[in-house]
Amino acid sequence: MDVKGQAITMSWIPSESVRNWLRGGFELGLSHYDDPPRDVVDGPEDVRALRDDDRFRFANVLTGWAEFGDGPPRGGYGEDSGLLMGSTTVRARVATVTFMGFGLPVLQAEPEITEDRVVLRQTVGGRTGIPLPRPVKHAPYVRWQAPIVWTTLQLTLTRDGDRLVELVGASSFPRHWVYGSDGRLQSKSGLAQLQDWLDHSFGDRTPWGSQDSPALTVAAESAAERRLSSTIMRGEQTPRIVQVGKGEDVVRQGEEGTDVHLVLDGVLDVSVDGDVLAELGPGAVIGERAALEGGRRSATVTARTPVRLARVPASALDAGALEEVAAVHRREERPPGPHG
Repeated sequence: MDVKGQAITMSWIPSESVRNWLRGGFELGLSHYDDPPRDVVDGPEDVRALRDDDRFRFANVLTGWAEFGDGPPRGGYGEDSGLLMGSTTVRARVATVTFMGFGLPVLQAEPEITEDRVVLRQTVGGRTGIPLPRPVKHAPYVRWQAPIVWTTLQLTLTRDGDRLVELVGASSFPRHWVYGSDGRLQSKSGLAQLQDWLDHSFGDRTPWGSQDSPALTVAAESAAERRLSSTIMRGEQTPRIVQVGKGEDVVRQGEEGTDVHLVLDGVLDVSVDGDVLAELGPGAVIGERAALEGGRRSATVTARTPVRLARVPASALDAGALEEVAAVHRREERPPGPHG
């Protein structure tokens, strides 16, 4: 049996992920934020077209093949595998200049081949083409070049025809979206830790030195939540941005409240009667059930990591859009009520 598969990450900079002194450079036009990538990509050629349209900062494209027959299994990397590095556009008063990113060598592990599976692992990354001078926490304590960004993808092809995609390592910034072999968005990095990236992501603290960083990933939100998130962030009423510390509750089961929250960054646990039933990450919507069903929270939502949220009153949102999200959450319930 012949099995082919692909795994893709696209990495981009959401506007809410940049803060403090670096945000000033973005506002001056020294760099730019990115709109979210598409929910579905058709394959490597489609990703190249998106790169040419400046839709992301860099992409990890991993394609692979496996042959399972009467003899020993075989497998390897496809010719389309590798790095697609984007660019940084600087918009000054008199001119616009584009700097191509600097790509580092693609790291491909030797295929792990057993009787029933072939496992492929690939790391790609680089840095921006413009400098980012800053103090850092390691010698030489001042850096001129930008920190390194990367993702490490793992693609597992099985004798049964399964194609499993995992993000097993990544830089702590920017946001990384993960696409399965069907081209659909399946998961995303849960945290975009800008200061950690600025302080540490260079030298030996990268895969081209001596270490990778584990990736904290969460399942992608629903299409209904993505549509509603655009309304929350770009609607007539400006959302209130809320910071929640690790271990703190966003909402509590049984309490009254009708505000709706959009997760901008971080990972949260959802529990009913003390049992953790689900996890939420960037793009998830919290609180639509209470807004539609009497104003009382049906679950407790607790920050597993530091979390940033956008909060708006339910009255600022279309009831039909809230019901669409609630319908998706009802189908996911085990048992009822995991979304507050």
